[in-house]
Amino acid sequence: MADLLRWEARAAIEPGFFKEGKAKSIIHLHLPGGMAQQESWDPKPEAPAEYRGAFEVAKTNTGEIFSENLPRLAKVADKITVVRSVVGKIPDHQQATYHLFTGYIPTTVIDYPQMGAVVSHLFGSRRQMPPYVAIPNSNGFAGGTGFLSSKYGAFQLNADPGGGGEFKVRDFSLPDGMSLEQFDRRKSAREIVESTLRALEADTDKLNTMDEFYRSAYTLLTSDAARNAFSLNGETDAMRDLYGRDYKLKQNAPAAVGERLLLARRLVEAGVRFVTVTYGSWDSHVDIKGTCTEQMPALDHAISGLVTDLDQRGLLDSTLVMVTSEFGRTPKVNTSNGRDHWARVYSMMLAGGGITRGQIYGASDATSAEPARDEVKLEDFLCTAYHQLGIDSNEELMAFGGTRPIEIVKGGNVVQKIVA
Repeated sequence: MADLLRWEARAAIEPGFFKEGKAKSIIHLHLPGGMAQQESWDPKPEAPAEYRGAFEVAKTNTGEIFSENLPRLAKVADKITVVRSVVGKIPDHQQATYHLFTGYIPTTVIDYPQMGAVVSHLFGSRRQMPPYVAIPNSNGFAGGTGFLSSKYGAFQLNADPGGGGEFKVRDFSLPDGMSLEQFDRRKSAREIVESTLRALEADTDKLNTMDEFYRSAYTLLTSDAARNAFSLNGETDAMRDLYGRDYKLKQNAPAAVGERLLLARRLVEAGVRFVTVTYGSWDSHVDIKGTCTEQMPALDHAISGLVTDLDQRGLLDSTLVMVTSEFGRTPKVNTSNGRDHWARVYSMMLAGGGITRGQIYGASDATSAEPARDEVKLEDFLCTAYHQLGIDSNEELMAFGGTRPIEIVKGGNVVQKIVA
């Protein structure tokens, strides 16, 4: 009875229930397809050639080694932490990505919310900015707002700052020929129509959600600060070069990741709480050397540039940077000179937001087949990220109209040794 009364008193965790932690914002860079740990964070130079792969190593400024594909990151290794012992559950792209973004294996019974949606729900907006933004969109994600309201979904740019040409977020300005006075009159007219509909509509949830969307849209359209944050205007050539603007990818390669991360920095600086960026295609069953040669240099420039920029601005301690992939790749190179799906051990990177600096945590075995020490379940990784935001992931959100409490992440523990 006590539990029932407690949940009736708090039908859902409302914004303000949690207090901000060391990390005030998260920039989550997701590398879809499963980036190989051997060709990035966890090379195996002593392994036989069929396990080692085609690349040499780069010595970090902390005395460790990364793949030679990450020479710039090796120079800022004292500012980041690499977890080499992440353990997933399913080597399937869609299910593993859903697991990464929500903390749950997908089921047909309950749709769980993404981490960004949870943060949006618990903390809300800050300085009139959307709490959750996807760059360039959420096409590379899995899951959505789940059992939470759709109003907590990602604000999608549907435009790519690294796509070439003039970058402009779609519908982020008034239509040509419309004055601000006309805009205000249309806003008032919409409010009158919606209030009438709301009085007639029995189920008001959809209308209320639409009202939230429109209110946010009006705020963005009339805010100079918001419009400025969603652009790259004013950034110097030197700053753009720090993120790798001058590095040219091969023809038909993915758009540059540097501009995406530069925009992400501008957004968290302006008040956005959670920014998810996607880059590349890392499903390298064939010619993994070519995949890495094509995509790694831009990635190396961009991540090292972001970490350096945040640190110089005094934002690294309050911004958690996560670099993830849904799983890793097989220990042995296949007959097509690629690597296949492997979820039993792989690597991820963290920086800032109260995470230790200059640490390699955990280890895989000699061929990167299994964890050798300090295994980190994916739930532990997510629980630690939530903890840095000030969120206890063992707390419960309410689903099914406030009738069922569900843990934010089920079974995760904070990895205390990587928390500064």
